[in-house]
Amino acid sequence: MEAGISLIIVIGLIIIAYIGTLLGLQVLFGIVIPYVAFLILVLGLIYRVISWAKVPQPFKIPTTCGQQKSLPWVKHSRLEAPFTTWEVVLRMFFEIFLFRSLFRNLRADLEGRRLIYGSAKWLWLGAILFHFSFFIIMLRHIRLFTNPVPGFIVRLDYIDSFFHLGIPPIYITDLLILAGLIFLLLRRLIDPKVNYISYGSDYFPLFLILGIVISGVLMRYAIKVDVYAVKQLTLGLATFTPTIPKAPIGSIFYIHLFLVSVLAAYFPFSKLVHMIGIFFSPTRNMANNNRAVRHVNPWNYPVKHYTYYEYQERFRDKMENAGIPIDEEVEPEKEHEWYSLYVPGKEPPTIKS
Repeated sequence: MEAGISLIIVIGLIIIAYIGTLLGLQVLFGIVIPYVAFLILVLGLIYRVISWAKVPQPFKIPTTCGQQKSLPWVKHSRLEAPFTTWEVVLRMFFEIFLFRSLFRNLRADLEGRRLIYGSAKWLWLGAILFHFSFFIIMLRHIRLFTNPVPGFIVRLDYIDSFFHLGIPPIYITDLLILAGLIFLLLRRLIDPKVNYISYGSDYFPLFLILGIVISGVLMRYAIKVDVYAVKQLTLGLATFTPTIPKAPIGSIFYIHLFLVSVLAAYFPFSKLVHMIGIFFSPTRNMANNNRAVRHVNPWNYPVKHYTYYEYQERFRDKMENAGIPIDEEVEPEKEHEWYSLYVPGKEPPTIKS
């Protein structure tokens, strides 16, 4: 149900952009909407980052899958239980660029009454294909917003079309991102366990990105557009001097641009923002050094602590009635009240003899 609704919404967006261009609303779909979407993207990301940064972390909860640093003769797992900041950075590097935790992902299947765990590398491979291809495609699109085009973009473009399959040459990343997207989508549709926990917020980004990729592939290999006019429009957007070219570009380009704008505006409020949120995840960015360094709960509020003498005086009657012995201790001097309130970030009072 959620998949069908998400697909209908994406098809509706495509129809809106197509009808809009037929009605001559190129300024709206080529200038106004992209700028509004970019503004929502920037402000939304700033809001999310600030809101994440302001949240205190009361507990030290790094995800650990190995031996914590303890005694010198016990081997320490540096990546699974990082002790220093550099070990945390190394762990984050492998997590962000190689999806290390996803590589160890397991699948669970029932065989009769037995729960069997097995390797699940296909999910890791599909995620790698999609994310890396998407990243390279975004880098390749820099050539549309710059003049002259940076040299590394030209070399990246050449490497991506190295095999020269067809005319124009087929980009390797175009094939890989389609393969990754189709796998991730079919996994949610076919696998009963994954389908059961999937919502519209899981399907909509997949269908939206798939629409962006398909429209981009069609522009390059099937439905020709005026590349010079496209470059004129995109360069104007990048330099904040937007103009709609006199030469017609084609509806497919405005559909592609509209879907990209929707994705940009949707990004800060979706699950896709995990690409930034991972840097604020305490399960990943904290060192597992709680045996060596005390982690103070920033949410602690001052609490009055009682000595045993004060406790005894408060409940003396009840203790005597219950037959509990009373310690006839002399009341401690006031200067010995070092047990008073502890305020995080401040040194405790000096104990006087």
